[in-house]
Amino acid sequence: MLGWTHTDGVDEVRDLARRGLLAGTIASACDQHRLRLTGATYAIVWPVVYGRLTRRIELRRGHVTCAASVSRLTDDCLDRFENDVEAVVEDVTHRAGSRIDNLEGWIASRLVPATVDGHRRRRGEIGALQRPRVPGWLAAELDDDAWLIDLATQMLIWAGTTATAGYDLWPTASWAVRRCERLGGWSAYGEADVHADIRVVQRAMRTRPQWYDRYVEGPLGRKQPPVASAPQHDDSARAGTPDGREDTLAALAHDAVATIQTRLRHGEPARAVVQDVLSTIFGADAGAPADRPGAGGRAYEDPLDRMLRDPAGLDRLVATVLTIVSAPGDD
Repeated sequence: MLGWTHTDGVDEVRDLARRGLLAGTIASACDQHRLRLTGATYAIVWPVVYGRLTRRIELRRGHVTCAASVSRLTDDCLDRFENDVEAVVEDVTHRAGSRIDNLEGWIASRLVPATVDGHRRRRGEIGALQRPRVPGWLAAELDDDAWLIDLATQMLIWAGTTATAGYDLWPTASWAVRRCERLGGWSAYGEADVHADIRVVQRAMRTRPQWYDRYVEGPLGRKQPPVASAPQHDDSARAGTPDGREDTLAALAHDAVATIQTRLRHGEPARAVVQDVLSTIFGADAGAPADRPGAGGRAYEDPLDRMLRDPAGLDRLVATVLTIVSAPGDD
């Protein structure tokens, strides 16, 4: 998308906006002229969308790298960003029909309604509910359980998105955090509890088979199926991650941030939370293969474990983590 924006038409777009002629001119222009004006509109829109909307969303999600610049957005986040830019461009080309002296300011004021409308249009195109809500009959089937109703809503939302959850059908890792927030306590079973809850919700949804097929099964079937990446033969591209686990580490980091944020919101002391979460997720024993010795008598010492045991090192680590989880826009 961003590759074909026409910056040479930006001045013309601004001039048309100031004269109240932008939407009308784009609608009546010939194909070549319309392409030039629309491309120039993209060039004006995308920095506003990223700076005023996307960056805040990525910080709120804990995606610190994605919040650094457009070029560092991950594939899924880039897809969401491009969808939002496309929705805002659509809004500009149809609604910018009156005098607009400050086009960027006007675009910023339209970000929420434009992106919401675009999101609903995309959901409608794949047959999903445009405004995902749990109907009364489904709430009754779930015994009006607040968490299960919330989970059902999230399932309806997820079914209508193009995002995927790797090799899982549902984004259970993030929903495990949401479950903790809802129920007020961290479960030792984590995602297993969420999978069990999803099965409960699905059984309730399937009491209306046509509804389930139309609004859940059908949209889910339109998602891009996950495929295994091609084998990597360039060892230099894998430096620092000998098992090629960049995606796994990124997912673990995101889960760690989300878990720390949740536990801090529940009033747990920061020092204890950081020490517990990081040692559990990233410590030397976390997911260690059976042929590697554990903490007792191992032949190596993990740097993170050493830092977590050192009071000064732990203080520095806690300060760094708190800076990340309390980044602006993460409220």
